[in-house]
Parts: sequence; C-alpha cells; structure tokens
Amino acid sequence: RVMRPDELQWITRPHEQGEPARHVAELIELEPFAYMRASLWRYEPGAMGRRHRHPRQEETFVVLEGTLSIYVGEPPVRQDVPRGGAIRIDPGTPLQSVNHQDEDLLVYVYGTPPETDHAEVLDSAVP
Repeated sequence: RVMRPDELQWITRPHEQGEPARHVAELIELEPFAYMRASLWRYEPGAMGRRHRHPRQEETFVVLEGTLSIYVGEPPVRQDVPRGGAIRIDPGTPLQSVNHQDEDLLVYVYGTPPETDHAEVLDSAVP
C-alpha cells in the first residue's frame, strides 16, 4: 500500500509556550505494521525531543531533510546525522533528538519490536 503525503495526519507534540514545536505523523495510523513501529517527525528550527530510552525497542532514524543532532548514551555524546544518513540506537540506550539548524528537520523513525509502553523519560542532555 502506498501511503501518500496528503493522507498524513500531523500531530503537534506538547511543547512550552514560545518553544519551537515537533510534529509527528504515525504511519501505523494509515497501515498496520506487524513487526515494527514507524513515524515521520518534523522538527522546527531549534526544536528538541525529550531524552528517553526504550527498554526493548531498537530504533533507526533516517534523515530526509536537514541535519539531525542526536545525543546518545550515558554520558550523552552528540552525533550529527546529515540528510540521507541514518543512525541505529540499541534498546536501553538513552537518546535525545534536536534540530540545531535554521531549517526544518524531517526524519523517518522506525523501531522494532513495536513497543506500546511509554519510554522512560530522562533529564535533558542539552544545556
């Protein structure tokens, strides 16, 4: 099944007043996946996600537009992933995604096995 851009339902994630926002389109809403979870994320310039870790889910981030800055591990180490690049994160590894650029960031994220439990939220790695 082809999932077309005009079918995506973008949801703005919670953020503080005046902070840049992140938006997510959960692909599972269009097509059920049996063995993975997949979504598209759009980060406005300066937007950042929460630092978290998934106990059982491996995640892969594929950058479609912009440059993803992702803080990985303990202590956190910044990795910059350019357009067309990808990074895989082992289960249980702390991570935080940030758009430090002046343009929107678009990332395809998939995880396996698909976790329905909430990730453990951690203190931010970004000063």
